[in-house]
Amino acid sequence: MSASTEKKNRQAAREAGTDKKMLAAQEEASKKAQSKRRWTLGTIGVVLLIALIIFLDSGILYKTTAYTVGDRSYSASELSYHYATQYYSTANQYGSYASLLGLDTSTGIRGLGKQTSPYGGTWKEQFLTAAENELLQVKALCDYAKANGIELTEDEIAEVDANFENLESMAKLQGYASADKMLAANYGQGVTVEMARSAAIDAALANKASTEKQNSLEYSSDELEAKYEENKDSWDTFGYAYYFVEAEKTTTQDADGNDTQTVTPEALDAAKAKADAIVAAYNKADDKLEGEEKLNAALTEAGIDGAAQSASSVSGSSITTAADWLKDASRKAGDITAEVNSGETGYNVVVFLSRDDNHYNTVSVRHILIKAEKSADGTYTDEAKAAAKARAEEILAEFNSGDKTEDSFAELANKYSEDEGSNTNGGLYENIAKGQMVQEFNDFCFADHKAGDTGIVYGESSSYAGYHVMYFVGEGEQYSDYLAKNSLLTTDMNAWLEELTSAYETSVGSGISFVGK
Repeated sequence: MSASTEKKNRQAAREAGTDKKMLAAQEEASKKAQSKRRWTLGTIGVVLLIALIIFLDSGILYKTTAYTVGDRSYSASELSYHYATQYYSTANQYGSYASLLGLDTSTGIRGLGKQTSPYGGTWKEQFLTAAENELLQVKALCDYAKANGIELTEDEIAEVDANFENLESMAKLQGYASADKMLAANYGQGVTVEMARSAAIDAALANKASTEKQNSLEYSSDELEAKYEENKDSWDTFGYAYYFVEAEKTTTQDADGNDTQTVTPEALDAAKAKADAIVAAYNKADDKLEGEEKLNAALTEAGIDGAAQSASSVSGSSITTAADWLKDASRKAGDITAEVNSGETGYNVVVFLSRDDNHYNTVSVRHILIKAEKSADGTYTDEAKAAAKARAEEILAEFNSGDKTEDSFAELANKYSEDEGSNTNGGLYENIAKGQMVQEFNDFCFADHKAGDTGIVYGESSSYAGYHVMYFVGEGEQYSDYLAKNSLLTTDMNAWLEELTSAYETSVGSGISFVGK
């Protein structure tokens, strides 16, 4: 190849872009361009990640709509607040027994999605449904209040606000920077004091609307009595004595070698023979003996080494022993029967003592409880009880030295009473029914007192021992009417509320996924 030809070829190659130096230069330039693009895209990715973190931290996602009722939309945070409230209500109600329902309270609201509820689904689904129903009812009731001119008074609003007064100091004590931070940690992201107060105001208005509607419902005496007759077997209270004759159990092994105990037909027949012998001995016993005492005499006569038990003021709905027999309208005091128990493991010998049809007046009283000091072993010494009684006597003397009015007694109750259930309302208990209080308290209530009568009675339960300074306020409505009215009100109010809420359309928004986070 001549020099001129080679020169021409190089020239053509340069023009065609195939020159080696040029190709190398182009390749290097391409690499730099790709590197720059990768660096730029990486930078954009970092910026987007930072922006996402800022976006999440700002709580914007928790402001998205999670639930809508009619024309009112609720954010994820608002629904979270009601969701958490449902959870805390259940946790407080069952306390340490919540675990028996499969509710692990150690996880807080954020672990409920993995816990199975005995009512079906997860506990998160359970509480979420309850929260949604609550928002539906509150919305409907608040709209009803507005349409009917029902508003909260300044005092009622002040009562709501009183619940939020100490939140900031409480938050500081628990190590939170603010009350908002404390609520967000315990009720869900985005929950604030302002939000919680708004929900409390709505709830108070809804409750007032519901109460005013309920107070407007009236029933005639005939309606009340008809309702009572319909439910008397469940509402009447019964007294009876009983003894259980247990059939002998036989121990056998199943296919896996595990011991099981069974009752053979022969053993059950033997138990029936013993029960029949007790009934026969009872019917021959001295008629001067009554109830539990007569049944015990029959046990001895039949050669049974045991003692009868008695039950009093048991509502018909709670009876599981010979229930149909006890509720028979023809039953009279002293009647006796022997019936096989529900598990067919023995026979119940039952003596009918009494039936109270609840046609008596309820009573209202005020009281001041002074508890005896409990010893380290959980018992109460005579000295501790005597000290409590002496203190009760001092308080009654202070009352008697004054004007001896109901108002003055109420003031002393608020000042001295150790009963947390009534020491902020003047010690008042209204519409008390028989058997509702401890025995001595009950006896005072239904001892034919007149308004203004006072006294001191001892009282003891599983949680306290001490003395009650009593003030008889007066009689209330007939208890049978009280039971019937509450039943009618419950039925009618539920029907009214269902009709009220049925007019609202509800829907779930994308924010539902952030509830409980």
